[in-house]
Amino acid sequence: MAEYLTKEKREEIFKEFGGEASNTGSIEGQIALFTFRVQALSDHLRANKKDHASRKALLTLVGKRKRLLTYLERKDIEKYRNILDKLKIRK
Repeated sequence: MAEYLTKEKREEIFKEFGGEASNTGSIEGQIALFTFRVQALSDHLRANKKDHASRKALLTLVGKRKRLLTYLERKDIEKYRNILDKLKIRK
């Protein structure tokens, strides 16, 4: 994993959104993790405009997050709305 994402930070994200730190398969936890990584890559790209490899990685992460959000929207609309509010994601 990248240097900006320590094990403690990852566990904190999954504990807050996935219920417990060991529940790494929860959809809400994965969406939160992707959101954190998207924000970090966005900050990196503001400083390094010509880093096209990171730009591709950012687009890949955004696509994965979008697919997970679509799945969650179909499965449980209330959890979907809550996660959008918590993470301040617009859809």
